[in-house]
Amino acid sequence: MVARPRPADRGGPALLRPSSPAAPCPDPSAELPMPEPIIIVGAGQAGVKAAETLRAKRCSDPIVMIGDEPWLPYQRPPLSKAFLQGKTDDERLFLKSADWFDTADVALMAGVRATGFDTTQRTLALDDGRTLAYSKLLLATGTRARTLPLPGSNLDGVVTLRGLDDSKRIRDRLRRARRVVIVGGGFVGMEVAAAVRAMDGAPGRHVTVVEAQSRILKRAVAPALSDYLHRLHTSNGVEILTDTGVARFAGDGRVDRVELADGTGLSADLVLLSAGAQPEIDLAASAGLKIDRGIVVDTACRTSASRVFAAGDCTVFDSRRYGKRIGLESVQNACDQAKHAAGAMLGEPVEYDPVPWFWSDQYDVKLQIAGLSEGFDRLETVGEPETGRFTVRYFAGSALLAADSINDARGHMMARRDIAVQPAAIAA
Repeated sequence: MVARPRPADRGGPALLRPSSPAAPCPDPSAELPMPEPIIIVGAGQAGVKAAETLRAKRCSDPIVMIGDEPWLPYQRPPLSKAFLQGKTDDERLFLKSADWFDTADVALMAGVRATGFDTTQRTLALDDGRTLAYSKLLLATGTRARTLPLPGSNLDGVVTLRGLDDSKRIRDRLRRARRVVIVGGGFVGMEVAAAVRAMDGAPGRHVTVVEAQSRILKRAVAPALSDYLHRLHTSNGVEILTDTGVARFAGDGRVDRVELADGTGLSADLVLLSAGAQPEIDLAASAGLKIDRGIVVDTACRTSASRVFAAGDCTVFDSRRYGKRIGLESVQNACDQAKHAAGAMLGEPVEYDPVPWFWSDQYDVKLQIAGLSEGFDRLETVGEPETGRFTVRYFAGSALLAADSINDARGHMMARRDIAVQPAAIAA
């Protein structure tokens, strides 16, 4: 069921505890108490996958999902690509229909924000004044767009991209924008650059990417991949400035200029800040949970508080595979960790330590990444970059750490298989 707070709800009881059965008891003279619900905070990929898995495992406990956006849960990857271009609509973004929530008996509270929780009383406070009791709590709060504390960053026309509303606003502004500046040459920034250049009217729309590092995607891929994607974008009309910092944004109420650290400037009527994402940890931190760049969980997705679990982009965990604490921001991690969290909440023995994988679509090129390349000491290129189909494999000694594949699905799948059979702590 999809539940949205009504104005009258704001004057409701301070504590909401389900107290009547979902269906009539066989004995009408007695009522069986309903258990406290499992509450999922976060209505994204991880939250939905956890709810879906709980029901698939025949969990009959009440499930409540809290989402701070007014939408049904939706996919985020298309927001920087097809949705931004107007090639798909809201309905095709939704992960589940309203009917699914009714059929699965999952109460979705959309447009409501969790403001705090008490791990002793096992209660969760909402921004509409209500308090919910829980039996188990799953934090699937995801990430938020990282902002840049630069002068002029609050001007109209300086935007970030994280949610559906953001993508809609940017799409609307792109109808009028002719000079677009993207600050940050990471995945989202480069995907948006590709999407904008591929849109109708692209010949009259100039796109500049400003990257502080020496190459785009430096933190994610090898130089050969950066070089390939750099050439791909410039051949499609994108101007890329590397080793370039931003000093401030200028304009009279609305941005019209990006002033660079070297004193030069760029005309702009739309600026996208694409400086990465940061885990949404404030709720967990305020409750006293252990935090280390994310919500710390063990391999069973348990936090430092009893009966509180976490999954998805907001978490970090100690990987036996990589011999260090890692955090992963990907659809794969959101879904797979959420499935493990659901099992753990039901008392199943689980151990989450995946081979991470990611993807990015730019123009007609698909980049697929398997594993984590940090700590590599040599590279091996399989295929020829000039053909537009190749894989770069990263090794530490003889151990394969990771692989980046361009239009090479077979190479990607082989790398995932090979990394999976490596011994523990392959990057140690």
